[in-house]
Amino acid sequence: MIEAVLWDFGGVFTSSPFEAFHRFEQARGLPRDLIRTINSTNPDRNAWARFESSRIDVEGFDVEFRREAAALGHSVGGKEVLELLSGEFRPGMAAALAECKKHYKVGCITNNMKKAGDSRAKAANDERAAQTAGVMALFDVVVESSVEGVRKPQPRIYEIACERLGVAPANTVFLDDLGINLKPARAMGMTTIKVVTEEQALAELAAATGLGFARAAAPS
Repeated sequence: MIEAVLWDFGGVFTSSPFEAFHRFEQARGLPRDLIRTINSTNPDRNAWARFESSRIDVEGFDVEFRREAAALGHSVGGKEVLELLSGEFRPGMAAALAECKKHYKVGCITNNMKKAGDSRAKAANDERAAQTAGVMALFDVVVESSVEGVRKPQPRIYEIACERLGVAPANTVFLDDLGINLKPARAMGMTTIKVVTEEQALAELAAATGLGFARAAAPS
C-alpha cells in the first residue's frame, strides 16, 4: 500500500539540465556529454559530489571542476556549469504533487548546493523563485544533500526521508530523472519512476497511485 510519494526536484519539476549542457557543449565546440563525463568520473570524490555534500564552496567548486575538465583537455569552469542548471518549469508535475498531497505524505530528496549554488540551480529569476517556493511549501519533508552531508545515490539519504515521514520504503513511490539515483531506492523496496518526460512520468505515477492528474490544479 502506497503511503508516501518522494520526488527529486531538478529534472522532475523542471526540464533536465542535460539539455542545457548539450547546448553549452555545442556552442563551445566541446565533446557531447563532456560535463556528464566529468560529473560521473570518481562520483563519490569529484568536485560535484563534494559540492553537493557541502565539502567545498562555490569558489572551490569552480576551481576543482576546471581542474577536472583540464584533465580531459578542455576548459570549463564550475560556475559556468552552475549557470546551466535551471530548466523549464513543469506545471503538470507541480499539479500532480498538489494532488498527491491530498492522499499521501509527500517529500523531496534533492542533491543541491548551499546559498549561491542553490539559487543558481533553482531560481534563475523571480518567477522561477516563486514557482520553486510554491512547490517546496507543499512537501511534508525536504531532505537536502547540502544539509545532510550525504547525497543520492547513497542509501542513507533515502532512509532519512522515510524516517522523517514515518513510512517504510516498500510503501513509497520515488521519482527521479537519473537511473543511478533510482537503483538504491528500488533495492530498498520503493516503487521507482524514471522521469524522461512529464507526460510519461505522470502516466506512471497515476498507475502506481491510482490517482488521476488531468484534473489537478497547479499550486498558486
